[in-house]
Amino acid sequence: MKKQAVIGIICCICMLCAACGNAAEPAPTPKPVEATVGKVVEVTEEIITIQTTEDATHTFERQNAQLKLNGYRLMEGDRVEVQHRNPYEALVITLVEPGEEAKRYRVVDDLLAGMSVEEKVGQLFLVRCPTQGAAQDAADYHLGGYVLFKPNTESQTPAGLKEEIASYQKASRIPMLIAVDEEGGLVNRISQLPQFRSAPFRSPQALFRAGGLELVSSDTQEKAQFLKKLGINVNMAPVCDVSTDSGDYIYARTFGKDAAQTAEYVRTVVEVMDAEGMGSVLKHFPGYGNNRDTHTGVAHDQRPMETFRSSDFLPFSAGFAAGADSVLVSHNVVEAMDPDLPASLSPKVHEILREELEFQGVIMTDDLYMDAIRTEYGIGDAAVLAIQAGNDMICGTDYKEQIPAVVQAVKDGTISEEALDASVLRVLLWKEKLGLLQ
Repeated sequence: MKKQAVIGIICCICMLCAACGNAAEPAPTPKPVEATVGKVVEVTEEIITIQTTEDATHTFERQNAQLKLNGYRLMEGDRVEVQHRNPYEALVITLVEPGEEAKRYRVVDDLLAGMSVEEKVGQLFLVRCPTQGAAQDAADYHLGGYVLFKPNTESQTPAGLKEEIASYQKASRIPMLIAVDEEGGLVNRISQLPQFRSAPFRSPQALFRAGGLELVSSDTQEKAQFLKKLGINVNMAPVCDVSTDSGDYIYARTFGKDAAQTAEYVRTVVEVMDAEGMGSVLKHFPGYGNNRDTHTGVAHDQRPMETFRSSDFLPFSAGFAAGADSVLVSHNVVEAMDPDLPASLSPKVHEILREELEFQGVIMTDDLYMDAIRTEYGIGDAAVLAIQAGNDMICGTDYKEQIPAVVQAVKDGTISEEALDASVLRVLLWKEKLGLLQ
């Protein structure tokens, strides 16, 4: 019994000593939280890289970081403070001063948040301007914009047209894109009329023969200023199709040179338009080549994919790099990309634009009124298919039938609200860039 008591006492003493020993060990001291302030030079879902005033760059993982952005998006150009406990993991990211891109997105995000489905869908339509009731339709259908044609201009004076366009803008809660095809040469909707200009704007080929790219540049500047004085903010140009054969349907409207020279022409035009605050539309993606006119039926393009990558895509890529706002997709069936659907209705073609060519601006259809589409797909269904394919805007005439069809497709889930919002965001960002939302 005595032996057992002694053993028990020894065990208690050992346990007590162990407890005392544990209590004596200090708890690990957490590393202090540090803060680094700088300008965001790269941001993804996974990381953020900032540059300090000493030109040092620091990259942090940001998946678990708390964001304090005051309603702004986290974007390149922002000035932020990053709190971190080690050199690699951000704990808190606080916006110090938003950059220009974040400010642009804030304006657009706030506008988008207050829009109805009907207003959002209306913004996707850049339509042929009616000759009667245009201001009322702009308000009733919440239209994204009008494209002017000869019937809208031939009986107008410059002052009268400017006043008419102003009435459309006054009727619209969200200012409209007002567009025209003023390519020069064969396609001049306004400058062909003597009350607007003493002579029509010359074609790209004629300009280049007379004075090279320098004359192309000055002509583009004059054209942009001419249109802006009338209240027009988008020129549906330049034509990016590569054609060196005078027998091609599209030849007379093109630069008439090889892909590299056409790319340089497109870059020149887009840079000048951008500097003048004139919206640009690259057309007709993915390139007409020697295909026939799709105003009167479906054209099948059987050229291999390598031809597009080595030739047709080059002018479009040059335009994108120069800051082009939009690209217009043709109704050709390009068999190397999608043998079943016209390019304008093909998700595969739009994926090439977004993923391979990395274009982030507005994608629009060619006119859905063309026979290549109306006779094959129907008016309302074509509009729904166009949005599903990845277009942000629809060019057409039948908006009174197409807009309700798209609204219904959103409400029944055929078109997701997420996809709708993404397209409207791009349209509104274009309008903001042109100064329409100020």
